[in-house]
Amino acid sequence: MKNKITFLLILALISVTLLCCTDGTKEKIVFIGNGNIELGFDKNTGSLIVFRDLVHRHEFLDTTILPTSLWEIDFLNDSEIETIDMNASSRFHFSKSDPLSLNLIWDNFSNSDNKDFKINALITLDKNEPLSSWKISLEGIEGKKIDRVVFPKINGIRDLGNEYLAVPSWMGQLIEDPRTQLSGIQGREKKYEWNYPGGPLSLQCLALYNTEKCGFYASCYDSLAYIKSFSFTLDTLNNLTYQMNNYPSLDATLNFYAPPYDAIIGSFKGDWITAAEQYREWGSKQRWCSESRLKNNLIPSWLEETAIWVWNRGKSGNVLVPAADLKQRLNLPVSVFWHWWHNNPYDQDLPEYFPPREGKKSFVQALSAAQDKGLRANVYMNVLQWGPSTESWKNENASIATVKDINGQMISHVYNRFTGKSLTRMCMATRLWKDKYSSLCDSAVNIYHTNGVYMDQACNFGMCYDRNHGHSIGGGNYWVKNFGELTDQIRSTISQTNQPVLTGEGCGEAYLPYLDGFLTLQVSIERYAGVGKWETIPFFQAVYHQYGITYGSYSSLTIPPYDEMWPKEFAPKNPKQLLDEDFNKQFLMEQARSFVWGMQPTIANYQSFLVSERKEEIEYLMNLAKVRYHGLKYLLHGEFLRSPDLEFPEGELKISRLSIYAGRTGERVTTFRKSYPLIYSGTWKSDDNQVGIALASISDDPFQVNFSFNAEYYELPASGEIYIIDMEGRRKLTGYSDDRIKVDFTLPPRGLCIVEITPNCK
Repeated sequence: MKNKITFLLILALISVTLLCCTDGTKEKIVFIGNGNIELGFDKNTGSLIVFRDLVHRHEFLDTTILPTSLWEIDFLNDSEIETIDMNASSRFHFSKSDPLSLNLIWDNFSNSDNKDFKINALITLDKNEPLSSWKISLEGIEGKKIDRVVFPKINGIRDLGNEYLAVPSWMGQLIEDPRTQLSGIQGREKKYEWNYPGGPLSLQCLALYNTEKCGFYASCYDSLAYIKSFSFTLDTLNNLTYQMNNYPSLDATLNFYAPPYDAIIGSFKGDWITAAEQYREWGSKQRWCSESRLKNNLIPSWLEETAIWVWNRGKSGNVLVPAADLKQRLNLPVSVFWHWWHNNPYDQDLPEYFPPREGKKSFVQALSAAQDKGLRANVYMNVLQWGPSTESWKNENASIATVKDINGQMISHVYNRFTGKSLTRMCMATRLWKDKYSSLCDSAVNIYHTNGVYMDQACNFGMCYDRNHGHSIGGGNYWVKNFGELTDQIRSTISQTNQPVLTGEGCGEAYLPYLDGFLTLQVSIERYAGVGKWETIPFFQAVYHQYGITYGSYSSLTIPPYDEMWPKEFAPKNPKQLLDEDFNKQFLMEQARSFVWGMQPTIANYQSFLVSERKEEIEYLMNLAKVRYHGLKYLLHGEFLRSPDLEFPEGELKISRLSIYAGRTGERVTTFRKSYPLIYSGTWKSDDNQVGIALASISDDPFQVNFSFNAEYYELPASGEIYIIDMEGRRKLTGYSDDRIKVDFTLPPRGLCIVEITPNCK
């Protein structure tokens, strides 16, 4: 019976295919295929009209809509944008050199005064994988200013049903049913768009999928970090359009443009982890991994050994003293992430940081005493902003080194809502700014003896149109290149006595060779953004965990702080006030996520009174740090793996959202309720081919951990031992043989452990 049904299904598929071809449609299409996917292009226009997953028998595109252009070009004419696509061409032709490659050419453009203007697109399929590479080139463009080249543009992507969209927005985000969410956007255009490098994309891969069917995979193989953006747009037929936006230099003297990288379009079966593994195959082979500071042992040992970060603000008595208290209780290395140490109100009057607000002598003495106790302090200094109201702005002629928009205007923003003073973005490519920021780091480390600098807004970029800065105009890859030059300059001038580090906000593949650590705050996104439709996922860690240290969290048990240098009328009456106990589980959840996602744990606004006032929560944090410390080869240096199939209980948590800085007029804690897992897991493989499965419970009840899988699932030998790493140390649970691994034990309430699978040595 089963064979008969299969035969009928195949017969039906053949019938549909023949029916589709009887009207001559097939004769109008040129195909390329590799046995995994098949692409079909209109022979008369070059439009993509077939994108088929052959293995899973899925057609991605809506065949009922009119074919559209694979590309668009925005020309800048005076102050207006003129956009053309394939319809502006009066001639199209193609060539097919082999079954895997197709060359598409558009020329004879009626609106072009250059008869040599033409566009060439080359699409090539991978020999073995369901992936295709897309390249575009423009010839005969001299005299034209090109603002943007859209390519590829994939129109009419049908609803997969039960869809998810995964995007590496900083750490990573996942949204269910993206079309419904897009349809709810106010305004005519229903669009999600993300910029790269950073701001916010940390890597170049997006995945739209149904786990039961297949998924649309889009990425870019750009190892040089050129500025670009990616987007999904919803049309009135509920179809999606995917496009990648490329930004050439705005230079009318150029006669040729071709992005020096391939766009990748493909199909896959799985979820966001599958997509991350696919992208990792390429990303891990790039320069940013071979030159990563973590992999090359260039990071000071104290950073790798940090068990907990204390993120406090203000003078040393509110920062170093509480951190020393926690270190004494924990008996493991504690490091300090220090804001508001500087001699100006936060988010204004940058970069006039010195002397510290408590004075040089007090600051240096307090720091020296803390370092004698084994504490290390990393201080905040913004790497992009300069306040135009400062004396240094005028005296040092800072305006010549600012980022200019396409109209030649500086880009300013008011971050400090209390004073209304703005900050202006500086151009990373200018010598003035590199020298200025490097000298500030010199002072912080060499004169004030800090243990490094946190470069706020580091994993970001700007498009600058100032022709006097010596970089390409607008688009290009000058930003990351010059950021690397800045960090080299800083390291060449600062003393190594205190083992200084350079860390940065956000995360990004292109910054792995330049930064020692990455502040990834999305682990506590609910605390500053509330409960939304997007869910945080460890996309960046899944690809690059063993190449870069991630840390940081807004996780706190008190209300956010208020800078003493801000206006007094907005200050809270009771600073350091405890948050309601109803939000304690939120704190545990944030810490559990950090633990299983391979991050260094962080507590914000720690005070010694929390040890008694929030005893269970502080004990949980310290226990977590101790268990993690026993498993650093997994949770610091390990490669991300998919966890075994485990079903965990869920429970409704009360979630607090409050501005990360207290004191905003009329602002109170906003409360959300949402169901979250009560147990979290993350799986990692060490360099010596052992597997560690981290488990973190925030439940008040015990949980029976019971799962099994084949050793070959993680490419392990057929026999070995299973251990439990917890607060008591490392103990043997059982052994395994015949390729079958079975784990069965009770995880206590709020239990924390690593299940370690150790193969037998031959």
